[in-house]
Amino acid sequence: MTEHPISFERPQPGVDPADPRGALLRTPAPAPASPSGALPAQARAGETPSTPETAVPSGTGGTGGTGGGQSGTDSEHSQPAVAEPDTHRPRPAPEGIPSQPGTEGERPPVLGGGERRSGQGLPPGQPTPMRRDGDRLRFVGAATRRIARGIDLDEIVMGLCRATVPTFSDAILVYLRDPLPVGDERPTGPLLLRLRRTDRIPAERDTDGGFAPALQPEPSELETVGNELCEVRPGSALAEVLRGVRPVFTDAPAARAALPELLGEGGEFTVPDGQRAILAPLRGRRRVIGAALFLRRPERIAFEADDLLVAAQLATHSALGIDKAVLYGREAYIADELQRTMLPENLPRPTGVRLASRYLPAAETARVGGDWYDAIPLPGSRVALVVGDVMGHSMTSAAIMGQLRTTAQTLAGLDLPPQEVLHHLDEQAQRLGSDRMATCLYAVYDPVSHRITIANAGHPPPILLHLGGRAEVLRVPPGAPIGVGGVDFEAVELDAPAGGTLLLYTDGLVESRLRDVWTGIEQLREKLAATAQLTGPDHPPPLEALCDEVLDMLGPGDRDDDIALLAARFDGIAPSDVAYWFLEPEDAAPGRARRLARRALSRWGMEDLSDSVELLVSEVVTNAVRYASRPVTLRLLRTDVLRCEVGDDVPQLPRLRQARATDEGGRGLYLVNKLARRWGATRLSTGKVVWFELNRT
Repeated sequence: MTEHPISFERPQPGVDPADPRGALLRTPAPAPASPSGALPAQARAGETPSTPETAVPSGTGGTGGTGGGQSGTDSEHSQPAVAEPDTHRPRPAPEGIPSQPGTEGERPPVLGGGERRSGQGLPPGQPTPMRRDGDRLRFVGAATRRIARGIDLDEIVMGLCRATVPTFSDAILVYLRDPLPVGDERPTGPLLLRLRRTDRIPAERDTDGGFAPALQPEPSELETVGNELCEVRPGSALAEVLRGVRPVFTDAPAARAALPELLGEGGEFTVPDGQRAILAPLRGRRRVIGAALFLRRPERIAFEADDLLVAAQLATHSALGIDKAVLYGREAYIADELQRTMLPENLPRPTGVRLASRYLPAAETARVGGDWYDAIPLPGSRVALVVGDVMGHSMTSAAIMGQLRTTAQTLAGLDLPPQEVLHHLDEQAQRLGSDRMATCLYAVYDPVSHRITIANAGHPPPILLHLGGRAEVLRVPPGAPIGVGGVDFEAVELDAPAGGTLLLYTDGLVESRLRDVWTGIEQLREKLAATAQLTGPDHPPPLEALCDEVLDMLGPGDRDDDIALLAARFDGIAPSDVAYWFLEPEDAAPGRARRLARRALSRWGMEDLSDSVELLVSEVVTNAVRYASRPVTLRLLRTDVLRCEVGDDVPQLPRLRQARATDEGGRGLYLVNKLARRWGATRLSTGKVVWFELNRT
């Protein structure tokens, strides 16, 4: 919506155009009285102000005379002066605004002679009131548009202040409930009003161009107005004024009694006398949420009765805008917290791989999305890397993302192949609804074999950065998005060389209104290659710095979607750090397992751990061969810790229990729990794996 300049918004000649507060309507020096007794000409915004030397008497062709033709005073643009007889043509009052005195027939006398309407008798350079209903309507229209532009609480309150000062008042104080109620919730505790914002005309104004500064009392009374926090007691004068909802002049008895409660003790004495202050309650949809106090300096013309209607419009639009802003802020906060709590707080530290991640929400207009990432440790020191994107931007998208992520974690715990995981995710999405669509990429990295298995469901392909600085887009079958149904997913197994970095991301990183997805993928590949060149061919770039460099490729138009980024550095486990055996399920298996473990520890120079390892290996292998029907596997891994894994074909997981004094067994896992650094058991599609870790020192 385009805002056209209106009479009270145009700068006056001689006012600094850089002044952010806008120009004031000022009264020029009074012109000599014309012989006919008409009111002196008064300049309006956009017109050349009359001076004592150039004033044109009303009825002789002046454009600003109040007693002349209406063509000069009603138009927003200067018109050629045309002499008209000194007759008054009635103009209809706009709907909703009562006619001002004197709009029909002969103008009745007003307080103080003609000074109140015309500004005659005021010091030169003083603000003048809006003299017509049309001025007020145009002001209210421009002010409400400015208030409506705000999307959050601070913007709306600032819009109210900037729209009213200095055009409507010299100062404003805005009080809001603390805390502000949200929606239908009922406030608890006493009603507290906190001073949210104040605004006033600067004490010193530019005098260049012939405009004198506004006269002030010494010291400035408006500088001391305002109490930071006040409590509205039930039955008090302030409570009655707020309950009345309508704006009132502060010279009314009820409002005058409410000022000490609002402004603090002695605050009512700083408010100018007469109709120079308006107290306007701010009422939202269901309750009063604050109050606004409009003030004019003593030397300025007082408010009129029609100004109460203006204050009521300003208060109503501001209160409704504040209500919407509070609701929007609460919904955005809930959605953002919902999404962030569904993302992993900390990434795991699996053996043989280092991880880093980033998440950036979308722009404020599309704040909540369904992007997620995850890293799930798997049996055998493997790790599952997941990244996905639920279509849409809403709280529903964030909720679906949480359900799909939970489902993926459960399926990963079953050690299913990647293509089977995507198949079950597709079934889950269809159960959630026919329009629940998402893309997902699921990869499993094995640091022992240095291989990675990847399955894709309509997601952008990952990029592998090699140690030498070469970046390649991996060729994986694109697949169909999750939720389509009836689609088979295909997995591919690729090399994962030590020192390489795999980058998984969502389409918000590579796609925007300014570029298509494949252009963005190519730019990302070039960015990774250029970053790797900075560290040389023998040293991969640090993961955290690499993620920051990747996000730097985003431009100003690239925040239409949220972004999830997961980077994995493949360190792998060297073959010399792995010992692997098959044990037949027989009674001699525990003794053989102890001997094999002792030899491996002696080869690695870790003889000090032999006693503990032999004891724990013997207990775990004994439990395995008791029920197994196929060979039992035993594997030792030497990394920053010593890890032992025992696998069998029995799906039932062992359970830690407290053995009684008469029991002959049941103490094996109790010993493992006491001596091991960590231990656990994971169910596989072919059985289970029981593992434990010991510190190397």
